[in-house]
Amino acid sequence: MNNVEEYVIIYHMKTFNKNDIFTVTIDGYGSEAQGVCHIDGRAVFVPRAIPGEVWEIRILKVTNSAVFAKGEKLLSPSPSRVEPECAWFGKCGGCDCWHMRYEEELRFKLRRVNDALCHIGKQELQAGEILGSPRLEQYRNKGIFAVAPVDGKAAYGFYRERTHHLISLDCCLIQNELAQRCTAAVTDFLNSRGIPAYEEETGRGTVRHVFCRRAVNTGDAVACIVSARGFGGQTQALVDALRAACPELTGIVLNINKTRGNTVLAGDFFPLWGRPEMRDILCGFSFDIAPQAFFQINPPQAQRLYERAMEYACPGPVKLAFDLYCGAGTISLCLTRHAEKVIGAEIVPQAIENARRNAAANGITNAEFLCADAGEAAQSLAQRGLKPEVIVVDPPRKGMEEAAIAAVASMTPERIVYVSCNPATLARDILRFNALGYDLKAATAVDMFPRTCHVETVVLMTKNV
Repeated sequence: MNNVEEYVIIYHMKTFNKNDIFTVTIDGYGSEAQGVCHIDGRAVFVPRAIPGEVWEIRILKVTNSAVFAKGEKLLSPSPSRVEPECAWFGKCGGCDCWHMRYEEELRFKLRRVNDALCHIGKQELQAGEILGSPRLEQYRNKGIFAVAPVDGKAAYGFYRERTHHLISLDCCLIQNELAQRCTAAVTDFLNSRGIPAYEEETGRGTVRHVFCRRAVNTGDAVACIVSARGFGGQTQALVDALRAACPELTGIVLNINKTRGNTVLAGDFFPLWGRPEMRDILCGFSFDIAPQAFFQINPPQAQRLYERAMEYACPGPVKLAFDLYCGAGTISLCLTRHAEKVIGAEIVPQAIENARRNAAANGITNAEFLCADAGEAAQSLAQRGLKPEVIVVDPPRKGMEEAAIAAVASMTPERIVYVSCNPATLARDILRFNALGYDLKAATAVDMFPRTCHVETVVLMTKNV
């Protein structure tokens, strides 16, 4: 493009100013479930708008790449619009989809996955289905509430979206009820004893978060109090108060997290009472889960996800399978039913200890676990001359490091199964695997997180010939 052509395009682009008013038709979704319309070819993002709706919008912010607006008046609502059941929707920043019917939420999520595969991953193949969740409320087996001072007292809730302003609340429809009751008991204890909550700005105070996991298929429930410092002589009183308010608990753990910033779990963990680990059953296996170990938050949907992953990974008998980012070994143990030998790798030492104990507790003798990050583990296994037929990866939201992708591809497995909670990094990594000789062959979306914009995906890649 020469300078004259570039000038003409810029000259004809619509100039937006803050507080400009437009009447628009919403024609798509952004990745966070916000509606998208186009004005003179520019994308404008409108929170809580649904495709097909006509809105009067007000421009709030203009950047080089996008324009952000708010809906001033809904002129023509979508048949998919519903009145949100959550009183805090749009305030706490936790959920994104309470304003739409669940069928529309599933359409948005499937479209999100396929848009990423197409536009970021440059793939022709798309996910043909999304597996919806049978439960939309209180489906989370893990609840994490922030604790902070509000008007001189400890309060709990969630931070307003993109801020560190705490929204104090008394009900969350997607959290399990026990997690909220635990947090309320802890904040009541702090206030009754005059113990200040943690202040991010100064680093003063004690409790930062309360984290509770409740098993779906056993009676276990563990509360983890995340604090900048201990409670000294008041520790037993805290345990007594928490047990009285939450008799379902089977364990209480204190996490001393002295880091600055918003990392929830860091530092040292001290069991205060009961078992520090939660035991649950998934895919027919029993798992002990430490507070810092990864475990899917919606076990019934996780089982469907893992069943599809096994269909992709092991269409027939397998001699050797690798499971990278294995956490407490959930996928690894599932693989042992189909493979003669399974090797799992995870960087979190406590998770690897969980995985080893989980294998032993389930009588699994054909699984081995390594404590290393995915890239190091893949390189180490390659140096041992091991040739797996299938490698399963389940990385965090940031996806895989390029070195890990290269190490996985260097072992030339017949199949790579990638489980992802972020369609954008999944699509990016598929493109990188394409360059190393692997083609996308199948994809399924799974709704693990109803009422949020998040979606899980499992894909199959095979070595091209």
